Amino acid sequence: MTQFSSLPQWRKSSYSNGTGGECVEVAELHGSVGVRDSKEREGPHISLGRSSWTAFVTSLRCG
Repeated sequence: MTQFSSLPQWRKSSYSNGTGGECVEVAELHGSVGVRDSKEREGPHISLGRSSWTAFVTSLRCG
């Protein structure tokens, strides 16, 4: 497990609504992007390399 000197600043997806639906949060980690379920903040998260994150977001935008 990677230890961080400061806590990551998680931010909720702009597509999330305030009704507690399916939401993800992302944070910049040391050299990667963290993704977690906003309903399970203390639970696990995945870490993606920046190029993988960019490819994922691009594919979502392109449909």
